[in-house]
Amino acid sequence: MPYTLLSVALLAFYVAWNLGANDVANAMGTSVGSKAVTLKQALIIAGVLEFTGAVLFGHEVTETLATKIANPALFAATPQIFVVGMVTVLISCGVWLQIATSRGLPVSSSHAVVGAIAGFSWVALGVDAIDWSSIKLITIGWILTPLISGAIAALFYSQIKHWILDQPNQLVQLQEWIPWLSTLLLGIFGVIVLPSLTEPLTNFVIEQVGFTIPAYDIPLLTGAVAAVGLTIISWQQLEDKGTTGQTEESTQCPIPNPVERLFARFQLLSACFVAFAHGSNDVGNAIAPLAAIVYINRTGSVPTDGITIPIWILILGGAGIVGGLAVWGKKVIATIGENIIALQPSSGFCAELATATTILIASRLGLPVSTSHALVGGVVGIGLVQNINSIKFQTLKGIAAAWLITIPVSAILSATLFSIARILFF
Repeated sequence: MPYTLLSVALLAFYVAWNLGANDVANAMGTSVGSKAVTLKQALIIAGVLEFTGAVLFGHEVTETLATKIANPALFAATPQIFVVGMVTVLISCGVWLQIATSRGLPVSSSHAVVGAIAGFSWVALGVDAIDWSSIKLITIGWILTPLISGAIAALFYSQIKHWILDQPNQLVQLQEWIPWLSTLLLGIFGVIVLPSLTEPLTNFVIEQVGFTIPAYDIPLLTGAVAAVGLTIISWQQLEDKGTTGQTEESTQCPIPNPVERLFARFQLLSACFVAFAHGSNDVGNAIAPLAAIVYINRTGSVPTDGITIPIWILILGGAGIVGGLAVWGKKVIATIGENIIALQPSSGFCAELATATTILIASRLGLPVSTSHALVGGVVGIGLVQNINSIKFQTLKGIAAAWLITIPVSAILSATLFSIARILFF
C-alpha cells in the first residue's frame, strides 16, 4: 500500500503541475499583457501566492470534489473500486490539461475533474452513482462565474473610466480616488480572507491575554491600517511620477501615462489576490482524488461527508502548481494576457479584482468554479465597456470550444481507463 500511495501522490503532483502550467495564467496573464510585471516577476509572485492560497484555503473545495460528485454511499461496499476510479480521474485530468497547455488553451481544470469523476462513476455503478444535485449546483456556478465576474469588471472599469481616465486632469482625479481604490482593493480581499488568517491571533488574545474581542475586530483593524498605508504610499508615488512625467514631457520624450503607471501598482496587488484565490480554489482539482484515497487507506471506508485534508497533501498540490507554472506556464499566459483584448494596467486591474472577488467567494462556499471562466469573463466585460470591436472573438471561440469539450473528453478518458482497469484488476 505505501507504494500505491506514493504512485497516487506522484499522479496528483502531475495533475497539479499541469494545472499550474494552464490555470495560473488566469492569475498573471493580464498583468503580463498590460506590462505591469515581467514574465519572470509574474512567475515568482504567482508561485508564492498560489502555494499560500492552496495550503491555507484549499481544503473546502477539495472536500467537495472528494465527497460530493460521485455518490459515496453507493461505493461503500466496494471502496477499492472508488480508489481505482480516482486514479483514472488523476490520469485523465493530467493528460487533458497537458494537451491543452501545449496548444496554449486556458481550459478549466474544474471541468476536467468533475467530468472525470462523473465518467468513471457512471461506468462503475450506473447513472445513479453520480450526485446530480451537486453537479447541478456546480454547473450553475460555472455558468454564473463569467457573467458575475464580467459584470463586476465592467462596473469597476466604467467608473474608473468615467471619473478618472476620461477627465481632463487625470492626476488630480486619481489623487482623490486613491483612498477609495485602496479601500476597495484591500477591503474585498480582507473581508473574505483576513478573518481566517487572523483567527489564531484573535484566539490568542482571548485565551492567553484574557481580553474578549469580537471576531472581526482584528481583521477590520488590519485592513484599515493596510488601506491607509497603501493610500499614503500611492499618493507619494503619484506625486513623484507626476513630477517625473512633467519633466519628461518638457523634453518631448515619449512616456508612459503616470496614471497607468500607478494603476500598474494596484494591478500587481490585484494579481496577487487572483493568484491566492486560484490556489485556494483550484488546488482541490489536483488533490481531491488523492485525499479520498488516503482517507480510504486510513479508515477502510469511502468518505461520505466532510473529510480532514492532511497538510502534506495541500503542500504537495501547491508545490506541483508552482512547478508547472514555472516550467510550462508561458503559452497560456500569452493567450489570456494578449490575445483577447489589448489591456492597460487600469483595465487589467479591474479584470483581476473582479476575478479575485468571484473566486474567493466561491472558495469560501466550497464551490469548484472555473478561474479561467472568471478571468475571461472579466476581460470581456472590460472589452464591452471599451469597445466591442476591440474584443478578439476568434480567440474567444477557441477558448469556448476548449471549455465545452473538456467535460466530455475527460469523462470519456476516465470511463475508458476505468473500464480497462476493471478488466485487468477485478
